Amino acid sequence: MPYVPVPKDLTKVKTKLAFNLTKRQLICFSLAGLVGLPVYFFTRGAIGNSAAVLLMIGLMMPFFFFAMYERDGQPAEKILKNRLRYKLWPKDRPYRTDNLYKSMSKKEVTKIAKKQAAGSSGKASAKKHQAGQKDQSRCKAGQN
Repeated sequence: MPYVPVPKDLTKVKTKLAFNLTKRQLICFSLAGLVGLPVYFFTRGAIGNSAAVLLMIGLMMPFFFFAMYERDGQPAEKILKNRLRYKLWPKDRPYRTDNLYKSMSKKEVTKIAKKQAAGSSGKASAKKHQAGQKDQSRCKAGQN
């Protein structure tokens, strides 16, 4: 009776579609072929066979990298995205909260200011104004 090896961690087992490749690998390899082969055929007459092969390999390598590389269960584009985010975003991100008491005190201050502005219209504001003028006249005369 034949034995089939069963991996201990079944979460690492991936579904194979064709040619014993995953869907991700099939997509990346086909994109590499769609980019690399036309470049090779169109440039082989102009720059020579060996240079065209090197150019084709150089253009196809990123696709192979994205198809095959995986670290800690993350594919290459997620790793690159995380590294770019680490490099570009600020390092220090202090924890900030909205101060509820500060916003409540601002509301109270504005309410009090509105009440004082509404209550000071009329004769009371005229009296304050006249009283201020009397005080200023005493200061000018030097009668403090």
